[in-house]
Amino acid sequence: MPFLCSKFNNLDWRKENMECKTTLYDTHVKYGGKMVPFAGYLLPVQYGTGVIAEHMAVRTACGLFDVSHMGEILCEGEGALDNLNHLLTNDFTGMSDGQARYSPMCNEEGGVVDDLIVYKIRDNHYFIVVNAANKDKDFAWMTAHSLPGAELKDISAEIGQLALQGPKAKEILLKLTEETNLPVKYYTCLADRPVAGIRCIISKTGYTGEDGYELYMA
Repeated sequence: MPFLCSKFNNLDWRKENMECKTTLYDTHVKYGGKMVPFAGYLLPVQYGTGVIAEHMAVRTACGLFDVSHMGEILCEGEGALDNLNHLLTNDFTGMSDGQARYSPMCNEEGGVVDDLIVYKIRDNHYFIVVNAANKDKDFAWMTAHSLPGAELKDISAEIGQLALQGPKAKEILLKLTEETNLPVKYYTCLADRPVAGIRCIISKTGYTGEDGYELYMA
């Protein structure tokens, strides 16, 4: 199984190249991860078993990926929904609590600033996940174009993210949580649920093409 872990709360910057180590950096190294720079972070590109074995593990069993380099932004307030509909190209009206929605974010000329996912936690409270390489640029652009009545907060340094992906993802996750009704439908989530004693957003999302979950934790 690929073992790729995450950033969590505290960031340890390398003075020589300003690349960020994740909290579990030492664990990556301990288990033989080949560390490479990616989007400002030192992340394991593979382990000793090799990428083919890791790929097949995700296809036949399960893999755990480090995606804590991603950016996370809160959009809150009475004007949060109007602000999202103003900033992004998708329509977020009518979203239910626990629903996620993909959207591009475009500039005034129609050029793409980034693509992202918006989670509705509850009314007036949205959790946005943006790409790692663009998170500073994205937050600056959103702040510059934001409407009154909504507050944007970059919480990237406070959030860790793990992706548990593969046909056995549910079986494994159920061993780590008291939550028995895990999200079933793609692009849905449960907020503030315990996983191994840590409160998480459990999201039915991922990019492997397999069953799986993404876990966001503070």
